[in-house]
Amino acid sequence: MASKTTTPNVPKRIAHAPSLQSATLKRPVIPTEFGAKVPTNIRQRYLNLFIDECLKICSSQQEAFDKALSEEKVAYERSTSRNIYLNVAVNTLKKLRSLLPCPSQGANKPNNRKVVSHEAMLGGKLATKISFSLNRSTSLQAEDLTGAALYRRLKEYLMTEEQLKENSYPMACPEKPGRAVVFTVEEKKTADSSCRVCCRCGTEYMVTPAGNCVRKEECVHHWGRLRKQRVPGGWETHYSCCSGVVGSPGCQVAKQHVHDGRKESLTGFVKTFEKLPGAEGYPGIYALDCEMCYTKQGLELTRVTVINSELKVVYDTFVKPDRKVVDYNTRFSGVTEEDLENVTVTLRDVQAVLLNMFSADTILIGHSLESDLFALKLLHSTVVDTAIVFPHRLGLPYKRALRTLMADYLKRIIQDSVEGHDSSEDARACMELMIWKIKEDAKVKR
Repeated sequence: MASKTTTPNVPKRIAHAPSLQSATLKRPVIPTEFGAKVPTNIRQRYLNLFIDECLKICSSQQEAFDKALSEEKVAYERSTSRNIYLNVAVNTLKKLRSLLPCPSQGANKPNNRKVVSHEAMLGGKLATKISFSLNRSTSLQAEDLTGAALYRRLKEYLMTEEQLKENSYPMACPEKPGRAVVFTVEEKKTADSSCRVCCRCGTEYMVTPAGNCVRKEECVHHWGRLRKQRVPGGWETHYSCCSGVVGSPGCQVAKQHVHDGRKESLTGFVKTFEKLPGAEGYPGIYALDCEMCYTKQGLELTRVTVINSELKVVYDTFVKPDRKVVDYNTRFSGVTEEDLENVTVTLRDVQAVLLNMFSADTILIGHSLESDLFALKLLHSTVVDTAIVFPHRLGLPYKRALRTLMADYLKRIIQDSVEGHDSSEDARACMELMIWKIKEDAKVKR
């Protein structure tokens, strides 16, 4: 008989060393770049997130790495600042996640498990025999934010007379019909009408009575906005176009100097008038946006787009400027010389259409809408301005860009075309922002 203390010979368990086939490739790393528009650690974080998603849809690690690097590079090149990059990266991440195979593909596999309803799980067998109802507030339903109901809600965001004056909106001159007054217009440095200041580079230049430049001189300027950026020890201000500091030479060269001139030409204005409500029962809601070019006189209208509350274009036309064009401003307007080649519509034609379409009580929505009203030479005070509804944290005169508002609140990127802005896209964005704002504010009030 074997001894009780005798132990059988049991082979030792040996841990298997990983083979070369199971080793993973090293993830790519974003190289550190001094003074980059987006911090390297942020780019690396999103690259890793892109890789995680690409590994789920690609057949190999190398293919996933290549795809993730490509997506991150596109996001970086499309962005002019850290905030824009974050929003582009979030949208890219959503796009990659949408490429995942639908989980419903495995729904046809046999399943022997007993199905238990949600009610039975929560309340037992009795819950399956009892019906419950949940009363939800209908105040935020999409169908309610149309027509007269939307008009009533938007009235809460109308600008006051003080706000209109403070934001340099054109107001009717009581003494002279057809003339506008501006309450915050800056006084000209010189009374000499032949001396102008370039609105791009700030250079003073001389013009003839016809508006031609006396001396042929190029305009070297920065087309981007000034943005503050945190650096070790404080803040630095850079131009968004080239990251140049304040005082650095311009990065863009134009053929000649130009000036705004809209607040100096205050004649030829028309005013919306009272009308009886139409068949809809309310005066109407529209969002509008204008594009402008530089002429001998200054900025003049080249395109106008009007959107209704259903986000449909109801009026969109190119407009022939009254004076000779010196710069089509295509980078921002999206309007080219070819677009205006055979256009015969004038500013007066546009004013006639808009006076027929709008009444004094029609709500007009826009972003920094005073700029558009000056271009249209239109006097209207029933206004919702998204630049005021969504104020800058530093207050006036700072205003948040429409592109930034759409990225922050609706998680969408607009104005990313190299061919310039699209007035229909901008007008639609303003309407969508206000509908979103109404819904969000209603949640707080409940």
